[in-house]
Order: sequence, then structure tokens, then C-alpha cells
Amino acid sequence: MRVLITGGAGFLGSHLTDRFLSDGHEVIVLDNLITGNLENIAHHFGNEHFQFIKHDVTNYIHVPGPLDVVMHFASPASPVDFDRIPIQILKVNSLGAHNALGLAMNKGARFFLASTSEVYGDPLVHPQPETYWGNVNPIGIRGVYDESKRFAESITMAYHRIHGLETRIVRIFNTYGPRMRLNDGRVIPNFVSQALRGEPLTIYGGGRQTRSFTFVEDEVDGFYRLLMSDEVYPVNIGNTVETTMIELAELINRLTGNEAGMVFLPLPHKDDPKKRKPDITRARSILGWEPTTSLEAGLEQTIAWFRQQMG
Repeated sequence: MRVLITGGAGFLGSHLTDRFLSDGHEVIVLDNLITGNLENIAHHFGNEHFQFIKHDVTNYIHVPGPLDVVMHFASPASPVDFDRIPIQILKVNSLGAHNALGLAMNKGARFFLASTSEVYGDPLVHPQPETYWGNVNPIGIRGVYDESKRFAESITMAYHRIHGLETRIVRIFNTYGPRMRLNDGRVIPNFVSQALRGEPLTIYGGGRQTRSFTFVEDEVDGFYRLLMSDEVYPVNIGNTVETTMIELAELINRLTGNEAGMVFLPLPHKDDPKKRKPDITRARSILGWEPTTSLEAGLEQTIAWFRQQMG
């Protein structure tokens, strides 16, 4: 297959690029590098099956030649980005999604949307099935990401229903692993970088809020299976093991040998979800997928990568 990945120099996009190339496909990465990093894909430079194009997908996309798949992964996804570049986030998930869908239509390609568990907002249903419509504050700080991803899902389904475009939608739950940005602002990069500096880990709120963490290799395998399936409606890809922030901090301190402990601060955003856990019944039944990497095993690989990056 000839595959185009928007945001392919980012954390998830670069791992997805690895997967397609290792399986013998051709990959074109489009990225404006607003949060992506060329170091994530530099090991593919010189590969005749790989091409990088620096481009902002909120502008018209032109790619010569045929395409079999268009995967729209371009979007800043970190809480620090919600404050820093909110308009770019809104644009890449609306104008960018529209342009990527138009490209898929023009090429007769299958379209794959990277959506998010953030479409569920601060959920009133637990765990979250794909049938849950969510609890989102459209004018809150997080709304720029949550609502633009909800729009991206809507326009994707409209293209499917009106134009007959082959589409896939994945709802991604908290994913971690090598190549996350050191200043990403999400909890695992924050904790790991603090621990490696010998600092106390900063916990916002009481530390009882939960997340469900999926190692990046497991997550990408779920993407691949969904792409190759016939499923049109959204599918949750995430881990069903819930972890509190205190449990996560204790585990990272233990794995890094950090004895500085923890410090508690107020929540920066009042809309931060208190609980996050996917119902992956559909992923199991439709895709035969579930995560296989334990949090400890995944963190060991992640910590090793961060240690290398921090010197």
C-alpha cells in the first residue's frame, strides 16, 4: 500500500510510520513540525519507500501519484498545547480533517481518523463505551481539542454517508512510550522527567483521579487492525487497567530510584477528567485486539528512552 500519514513526525504518527514500513508498505509523512520532530523519523531518511513533506494540512494538500490510505494523525494533543496553540488545534481538526478527507476522496483511498477519548469529556459513564455521547464543556480550555475532535468524527461520518468514502475512526486513550516530548505536559513525561532529575513528582489535585495507559506498540497494533477491518463506526483502543496518579507516581519513583517523593498542587484545569477507562468490548470482538504490555514493562522502555534524551 501507499500510505499518507499527516502528523507522521509526531509521537504516534512516527510509530505508525515504523509499522507500515516494516510491513513493506510505502509511507509519505506530512507534518508542519509544530509539535512533531524530525528526529522521530530520521532513521527512515534514505529509505526509497519513505518520503517526508513539510506541510501544514490546514492548507490544500497535493500529493502526486496514487494513495491507498490517508491517516489523519496531525493534531497537538497535550494539555500544554491547549493553552499555547488553541487556534491551530481547532484548525487542524476541522480544516485539516476536511482537506485530508478531500485528498482521500480524490485518490479513492481509505480514510483513517485518529480521534480521542477526549470526545467523552469528563465522563458521567464509567467505563466509556463508544455509544456514550460524552460530557464536554465547549468553552473550556480543553474544549478546543475535545470539540474539534468531535467535529472531525462528524465530518468523517458525513463523507462516509454522503460520498461513500471508506472511513475508520479510532478513539485513542492515554498512550505512552518512547518519542513523547520531554515537555509534553502529560503525566508520564512529567513524572519521568522529574524523577530522572531527582525531583518530587508534581501531582495535581488529590491524586485519586485515574487514567488507563496503553503502551505505544499495543496502540499502533490496534490502529493497524482497525484499518484492515470493515468497521466504520468509532472503536476505543486503550487499556482497561485503571491507575491513580498516586499509584503511577509511586511506580515511576520506584523504577527510577527517585527518593524525592511527591508534591501536591491544585488542578490547573477544572475540566480535567476525574476518571478515564475504555470499554474495549468492540475492539476485542471486532478486531481481536487487547493490550499485552504491562504498565511496568512499558514504563521501563519509556524511562530508558527519556534517560537517553536527557543525557
